[in-house]
Amino acid sequence: MRTQQGTARLVRAGFADAPAAESALEVLRLWADGAPTDENAEQVLLRLVDVADPDLALFGLERLAAAAPDREDLLTAVREQPGLRHRLLSVLGASEALADHLASHPEAWRLLERDDLVSARPSLFGMQATLLAVLAVDPVVALPWGSRAQPGTRTGPAVLHELRAAYRGLLLGLAARDLTGEVGVDDVGGELADLASAMLTAALAYAAAELPGSVAACRLAVIAMGKTGGRELNYVSDVDVVLVAEPLTPDDDTDAALRTATRLAGGMMRVCAEVAWPVDAGLRPEGNAGPLVRSLASHLAYYERWAKTWEFQALLKARPVAGDLGLGQDYCAAVAPMVWTASERPGFVADVQAMRRRVEDTLIGDATDRELKLGRGGLRDIEFAVQLLQLVHGRADDRVHSGTTVVALDQLAQAGYVGREDARSLADAYRWLRTVEHRLQLSHLRRTHLLPAADDTDARRVLARSIGHLKEPLDSFGRERNGYRHLVRRLHEKLFYRPLLGAVAQLPMDELPTPDSRLGTPAARTRLAALGFVDPAAALRHLEALTEGLSRRAAIQRTLLPVLLGWFAGAADPDAGLLAYRRVSDALGSTPWFLRSLRDEGAVAERLAVLLASSRYAGDLLVRAPEGVRLISGGEELVPRSRESLTGAFTAAAGRQRDSQGAVLAARALRRQELLRVAAADVLGRHEGRELDRATVGQALSDIGAATVQAALATATRTIGGPEEALPVRLAVIAMGRLGGGEQSYGSDADVLFVHEPTDGADESDAARVAVAIANEMRRLLAVPGPDPALVVDADLRPEGRQGPLSRSLAAYTRYYERWSHVWEAQALLRAAPLAGDVDLSTRFLMLADTVRYPKGGLTDEQVIEVRRIKARVERERAPRGGDPALALKLGRGGLADVEWTVQLIQLRHAHRVPGLRTTSTLGALAAACEAGLVAPEDAEALREAWLLSARIRDALVLVAGKDVPSIPSSGRELDAVARAFGRAPGEQGEFLDQYRRATRHARAVVERVFYG
Repeated sequence: MRTQQGTARLVRAGFADAPAAESALEVLRLWADGAPTDENAEQVLLRLVDVADPDLALFGLERLAAAAPDREDLLTAVREQPGLRHRLLSVLGASEALADHLASHPEAWRLLERDDLVSARPSLFGMQATLLAVLAVDPVVALPWGSRAQPGTRTGPAVLHELRAAYRGLLLGLAARDLTGEVGVDDVGGELADLASAMLTAALAYAAAELPGSVAACRLAVIAMGKTGGRELNYVSDVDVVLVAEPLTPDDDTDAALRTATRLAGGMMRVCAEVAWPVDAGLRPEGNAGPLVRSLASHLAYYERWAKTWEFQALLKARPVAGDLGLGQDYCAAVAPMVWTASERPGFVADVQAMRRRVEDTLIGDATDRELKLGRGGLRDIEFAVQLLQLVHGRADDRVHSGTTVVALDQLAQAGYVGREDARSLADAYRWLRTVEHRLQLSHLRRTHLLPAADDTDARRVLARSIGHLKEPLDSFGRERNGYRHLVRRLHEKLFYRPLLGAVAQLPMDELPTPDSRLGTPAARTRLAALGFVDPAAALRHLEALTEGLSRRAAIQRTLLPVLLGWFAGAADPDAGLLAYRRVSDALGSTPWFLRSLRDEGAVAERLAVLLASSRYAGDLLVRAPEGVRLISGGEELVPRSRESLTGAFTAAAGRQRDSQGAVLAARALRRQELLRVAAADVLGRHEGRELDRATVGQALSDIGAATVQAALATATRTIGGPEEALPVRLAVIAMGRLGGGEQSYGSDADVLFVHEPTDGADESDAARVAVAIANEMRRLLAVPGPDPALVVDADLRPEGRQGPLSRSLAAYTRYYERWSHVWEAQALLRAAPLAGDVDLSTRFLMLADTVRYPKGGLTDEQVIEVRRIKARVERERAPRGGDPALALKLGRGGLADVEWTVQLIQLRHAHRVPGLRTTSTLGALAAACEAGLVAPEDAEALREAWLLSARIRDALVLVAGKDVPSIPSSGRELDAVARAFGRAPGEQGEFLDQYRRATRHARAVVERVFYG
């Protein structure tokens, strides 16, 4: 009985024709009185609404049930067997053609019933056995490979009808596993290729049975080309083949054997066309104008004399699949050397590139946007790029010879010819495009690569749902489609039109060209300019210096540089990257492990190129200590070390040196290495999608600073006190500012306070003199010029600033804070934390600091006004001159200072009663303030976002420019580099600046309310 509520429910569930759907559900006894009949019926309905086309699935099930002689078994199984229900309804909802097949062969639903059989991928032999059984051919006795059929082989129209049903049954099982996610798209393509091989084998057996017994015997091999050869076949596609034949024995008549083979091949092609799909032999020598079947010698003679570039590209995927497999393997082995030396042909790269452009030029109208295969950003973009790289590099590297596109992509990445991220992105895009292509073809089992027209929203919706876009399918599918199209096209142009590919293709394998034979040409300058080098002439000088001579080092550099240049070009500053690479190579080029690791480990070479062309800061560190290249191999090498391990290593290194300057230089050398570790992890993490969070970077840099100060303090103490003298003082170093907060950036100084205490019985003036001497010596040692960045120790936050003593006793600090302390000093102490020296003294100083920074009762109104006044003065006096003030990272509106002063004012006012605010961490205090209800959650999030973004941009600017930059550049290469570090594509600097302005604008609005209140 139909009800309005029931019909409305089916409309909401996604049925386009709800009244018809309700009738069908009632016929199937799944629906009554406007609702599912029971829990099992509810499960059927839930599955129906998740398939590509619920109406198609339901009406297909109704047709199947009407045709099935075992209707009750079918309906019971659909209700009670989740696996069958999942597979059957997925197929019925995605493929009208397979629904028709099931309606005309209703017993075939049983093929989807057993989970263990359906979920297991059938073997090639198993598929051959299934198809050959229709012909009464026993595959165990002998698979057909020549012109002699097994006795009793069945032929005739009825047999072809049965063969078609058996083929469709195998296709049905694969489609069910595909649509339910039990196999991935790679396996689908491989299984379809195996099914094609099995079908060709069965067709050969059938054709052999139709030959008269009087024909000459022959050996016939079927060589798969294209997607069949590459094991990435579609559901519906021409199967490209090349056919090669030989006499059964060397003494037999070759011409007679070829005539038999031609008849056999013709029969095979006719059977395949009637049962499954057309067989296309157009890739054979001379195309359709040439003989259908040739001998192996005839094939080789043609390829040696007449073959065009595209024919060798096609042969890359050649694979024997049916007939005489031994002959097929001989054929592939014979043509392989020609394939892998084809790139040495004059104009090879240009020919391949021109061929791709000609394919694009054939597209007209809206087909350009709808084409999954031939259009811009389509499958051919990926395949042509991969095949060109294979043919160029594969002549000397047999690791990149796979005929399967995604496997070849992985091989190219592993060998270092393609960036790993690029390879993964292209593989993901290729799989996505193949999946969409499969779903299109499954619908009616017709060959197509065109998306439905834009105005055919119903077909587009069904397609989108078939690949998992169940919510807002049209919009989400459109976004995904556009994203992949732009990604593929960008990477295609980056790889396929890489300007130096032609030069790489022409490099002789056994000769080393002189530096000026190719690099000094105007064309080379043009190619380098196209890659993005601002100064191609300087780049050529670097290349010549790296590759000159006949040494092994120069030979390896010739192999590496074409790849490295592409990676440099993909980063923000190719010129700086190449210059830094030359300087690192000059320092390490004679070291065996360096070039070997770059040549043999693609990830290291790519990371080095990306690092050098993305970060002058990291490049400078590497140039000063080239052995740091070992750090960028990845894995645990790029994990920041703990403060404890750093302190132990730095202090031990300093302790092994005899003189104080050498001791601190040793510690600073370790600091340089650790800074490189963090910088490399930061830069490469951003590039590879696993970036370090700001808290990790800030803490790592703070830990490095702490370990450096500790080693320098120990060295200065030994220097001032002498090896045997008992010092009259205990000294502690207190971290302040970002160092104390664990929030250091790459350009931060080390803000500290020095506190001392006389030892028992020591004179206070002597203790003060020694403490100041040690502090000055420590600062001097850390500032000594050397090959590593100096660490500036800034003690200006001490009482009375630069006018006060460098170190005070704990008692003096106590007297000062009790009598003279200003509110800004309480604010500065909010970040005070132990850093180095006497642990007990540090603890007691911080206990004193707590009484100042967490004042009982909070701040008075006058003190709050004073904090606001000081902030205004700082902004007025220290704001960067020139440029856009909104882009000042620290003192700009909504920048770092705005957030930090706001959080610190909250701490000063409320930390006495909110324990969570007693932390040196800005974000930790902000979170505690939010939890205590002192800041609204949305305001806290606005402050947090602005602080993190500003801090990360500040880090990125130092990494890019190699120095502290107070403001975001409003244009230029540095802005582009920073924008890229935040995931923006070239040309999206405006969007990046908008993101920053938006975040800081929101933060400033919060500051106006909370800080200025």
